[in-house]
Amino acid sequence: MYAIVEISGKQYKVQEGDIVFVDRIEELEEGKTTTFDKVLLVSDGDKVTVGADTVKGAKVKATVVGHGKAKKVVVFKYKAKKNERKTRGHRQPYTKIQIEKITTGTRAKKATEEAAE
Repeated sequence: MYAIVEISGKQYKVQEGDIVFVDRIEELEEGKTTTFDKVLLVSDGDKVTVGADTVKGAKVKATVVGHGKAKKVVVFKYKAKKNERKTRGHRQPYTKIQIEKITTGTRAKKATEEAAE
């Protein structure tokens, strides 16, 4: 089972147990659990559910593993024959999350029905 989820404006394909590096989310602390509601697509083996905007009732539960910075990217600009050179570096901050569970609206209903019995 996999899902396509939108996290901070970007789309990621996730499965249960995956570790995903997303753009840094400041309000999340290490070890905390969060839920992402913007699930665009859910595939459960043979059945694929695509939402008009999002899939109703679908959620992705994730745990924050940590925060960090990616490797440095060096940007070098120059103009030929002008002795003009600029060197810049950039390290993109990220949040490392682990996907715990993907629930759809139908899976959530089945779980509550089974718990009620």
